[in-house]
Amino acid sequence: MTHTGTVYLVGAGPGDPELLTLRAARLIESASLIVHDGLVDPAILALASADARLISVAKKRSKHTLPQDQINALLVREARAGRDVIRLKGGDPFVFGRGGEEMEDCHAAGVPVQVVPGISAANGAAAASGIPLTHRDSASIVSFVAGQCKGLKDQNWAGLAGKNRTLVIYMGVKTAPQIAEKLMEDGLAPDMPVAIIENAARPEMRVLRGPLAALPQLVEQQQVISPALIVIGDVTARENTAVAQMALEAAA
Repeated sequence: MTHTGTVYLVGAGPGDPELLTLRAARLIESASLIVHDGLVDPAILALASADARLISVAKKRSKHTLPQDQINALLVREARAGRDVIRLKGGDPFVFGRGGEEMEDCHAAGVPVQVVPGISAANGAAAASGIPLTHRDSASIVSFVAGQCKGLKDQNWAGLAGKNRTLVIYMGVKTAPQIAEKLMEDGLAPDMPVAIIENAARPEMRVLRGPLAALPQLVEQQQVISPALIVIGDVTARENTAVAQMALEAAA
């Protein structure tokens, strides 16, 4: 009787291999099979053995290598064949990573699952750019939303952004005009500070700032591409002198 392998849902963090958890690094280095997302940094995949089999299931807007149900079926099929599977995801597998769906399908098929948390994209991006998601003087509430989904205009985001609040928007680059319009229609001030964090925690990271009303123009003029997060709230306007000093020293 064939032994059933285990599916490990592993968070790869925001991009820098140094930000992997110890367990994630050990699993990647010892893996024989890794099913990975497109946003996993190549430097992290390079930690895998030369003998490891790497399967990309990259997702892009309106173009998926494999639909989600086929990814789920792939994990189950490989595990039932007796192979342990590292399902490697950017950030944390349970924060907009569809890890919950994959876990449910594996459990339904009798496949054991272990979850290895990762530093979420929001936490990693904010910390790397010197933006405190919470601050005693600026924000005591943080909300995460997906900016790329069906029925975006009809979603109720009322109260998620504004005074003493921080709103983090995943997958919002392509829908920046609709996001800005939606938030201002909900009563958010056009001059509310906004930051776009592109390629967080990587050497090519960029942090772009401006008012909410100019968000679409900022994305277009600066040619922002994914992976990128949009952070909205007063915390984005706070100057972090320590991070600024570190950036100056790194550039020297």
